[in-house]
Amino acid sequence: MESKIEKVPKVVAIHDMSGVGRCSLTVAIPLISSMGIQVCPLPTAILSSHLDGFGEPAFIDLTDKLNGYANHWKSLNIQFDCIYSGFIGTKEQFQFIEDFIDDFRSLETLVVIDPVMADNGEFYSNYNEEMLMKMKGLITKADVITPNLTEACLLLGENYTTEPLSLDLAKEYLQRLGDLGPKWVVITGVKLDGNTNANIGYSKDSGEFLVIPYKYIPVHYPGTGDVFASILTGGLMQGNSLVKAMEKATSFLEVVVEATFKSGTPKREGVILEKFLHLLR
Repeated sequence: MESKIEKVPKVVAIHDMSGVGRCSLTVAIPLISSMGIQVCPLPTAILSSHLDGFGEPAFIDLTDKLNGYANHWKSLNIQFDCIYSGFIGTKEQFQFIEDFIDDFRSLETLVVIDPVMADNGEFYSNYNEEMLMKMKGLITKADVITPNLTEACLLLGENYTTEPLSLDLAKEYLQRLGDLGPKWVVITGVKLDGNTNANIGYSKDSGEFLVIPYKYIPVHYPGTGDVFASILTGGLMQGNSLVKAMEKATSFLEVVVEATFKSGTPKREGVILEKFLHLLR
């Protein structure tokens, strides 16, 4: 007797697409697909490369195409198990994503928002205070948010520091972000007292705080936040608990960052995830 093949869950990934450099859709599609989930890309922009280390890329803004894209899906009654957004290229796209969530969300839909805005204490080049305010509005619709520490501080109006955070202050940040709307909050790339590098999480429903330490490698690769958020999304869609999904994303990144570092791959290329997709199957 043949075994029954389970339904393949479906996630719409609202990100930009960079031709060179591993980030956004070029990591979300292979990673989440390797976890047995169909990825339906909704590209917000197309770039010849990402913005870190390749100079000024060719840029195609798709803002005025997004409503037609979504309207076609609505006419087909396409339904998604998850809505996952990342880098948002223009202020006009925030309203589109809010409307998309309202139109396509059901009671069972997981909404993951990675508030990609900044790193190392500074906004990315196309971001400003106006877009920060729009991001604060967008995350109220999220079930899960995955800021890095810089983005967490911006959302909370706190000053970013390179000094280690106390565990109590880290918990306060998580709880305050949860108060903005999301039921699950994850902050990536946090250095805690005691020189512990960790991804930290919080479940609003249970009140549980999570600390997932990782081995620190002294190098920064673009797109690692996208890798983490994509695997976390896939893990939650597989029915994993928040802690299990965080552990899966953290352990995968530990392996690929170390391998990329040892291989001598140029930093601007991102992590060599292609050689390790089998770890997610």
